[in-house]
Amino acid sequence: MWLLFNAGIVTAESAKHYTDLEFAPPPEIVLPPFDRFELDNGMVVYLMEDRELPLVSGTALIRTGDRWEPGNQTGLGQILGQVLRTGGTTLHSPNELNELLERRAASVETSIDTTSASASFSALSQDLNEVFGLFAEVLRTPAFAPEQIELAKSQQGGAIARRNDSPSAIASREFQKLIYGENSPYARTIEYQTLSNISRSDVVQFYQRYFHPNNMILGIVGDFEKAEMRRLIEQKLGDWKPGPTISKNIAELSPTAQAQQGGVFLVERPQLTQSTIQIGHLGGELNSPDYPALSVLNGVMNGFGGRLFNQVRSREGLAYSVYGVWSPRYDYPGMFIAGGQTRSEATVPFIQSVFREIERIRTEPITQEELQYAQDTTLNSFIFNFADPSQTLSRLMRYEYYGYPEDFIFQYRRGVEATTIEDVQRVAQKYLNPNQLVTLVVGNPMEINPPLSSLTPDKTVTSIDISIPEPSRS
Repeated sequence: MWLLFNAGIVTAESAKHYTDLEFAPPPEIVLPPFDRFELDNGMVVYLMEDRELPLVSGTALIRTGDRWEPGNQTGLGQILGQVLRTGGTTLHSPNELNELLERRAASVETSIDTTSASASFSALSQDLNEVFGLFAEVLRTPAFAPEQIELAKSQQGGAIARRNDSPSAIASREFQKLIYGENSPYARTIEYQTLSNISRSDVVQFYQRYFHPNNMILGIVGDFEKAEMRRLIEQKLGDWKPGPTISKNIAELSPTAQAQQGGVFLVERPQLTQSTIQIGHLGGELNSPDYPALSVLNGVMNGFGGRLFNQVRSREGLAYSVYGVWSPRYDYPGMFIAGGQTRSEATVPFIQSVFREIERIRTEPITQEELQYAQDTTLNSFIFNFADPSQTLSRLMRYEYYGYPEDFIFQYRRGVEATTIEDVQRVAQKYLNPNQLVTLVVGNPMEINPPLSSLTPDKTVTSIDISIPEPSRS
């Protein structure tokens, strides 16, 4: 209830149902002015001024990723991503670097994920020269202090020991193995043995292979003069010699087929009173011409007011949480993934209900109201990605990093606006494949009734062993 106060009189107005809410037309996306240029050594640079606060921040994207680490050294990328910053530089020890940054309330951070590495900094504009100098040191002359490498490996070992504490983490990890294959670079798991195979020289060699100026995109946003910022970049990074051209064929890493074609899989956790469920199959990439329509499909299926929420959670009372999302990636196939959490005895009805909703959106046209609501929510949430200049700059850099066109932002928006009821049903039929859906449950089989075997014609449920291999004693 809403309370309205007027001249001392209190009245009440009933809260509106979500279907009665009206969205204002989403605002146009306007890119702030920016400069893009290349240094003589091949580094691509974006500069975007933002004078709202006396702050400057920047990020370098490096063309690498832990998908390029050897399988028997899984974890090498994460170790490098951590120790690049924590291991100090040739001019400043780890403690000295920490103290210099803390004194200025500044930060320099580094990391490596599946498809890229990044190094970032943030500082007050008055401290830009000093902090950017430290940022350049971390990029160019990391020391990789041996004790920091051992500390990083020890911390990773602790994470291995705790990796089965969370049912959601178990489900996410094991589901990726079912879809991509356990040896795929998109699903490999760090083990004690793969950590023990990593030496300091391996970390240094991985760094030397990829960290070159002609393999980077640098973006800086904040309170600065572009001409002065360009001079600072030239001073700190302009004399960095380029390295050999890296030509990596991403396609050789990408899965050409789904590892498990359908099936029901179980991770037994007898102590649980609820089940965590993931259902899905191999997906696609963001550059698909059908991506805008698939985003609208997501809007129909998900969120407050989406079909899964309305049917599985509200009408049938089968879920604490439920979702079903076409989730693409920039340069390798993502997944269609549905799931949620429910009480143990509702596990099978939950799975059956999600399957019915997937089939329904494939076979029955959505309504005009559903289309409009999904388009509005999709566009409004998309526009939040450009709420401030740093978000916009990050998006532009990633489009260049992955080879997407400069106007991809606007192509996507036009595609969402042009999506029709027929488009949604067409992409649902094309991209949602019930026969390929893999179902994974993390839960207590003794409390799941009816049993999971009732979901398959041959009553087969495959158990997954998540025991952690012991570290080598050598």
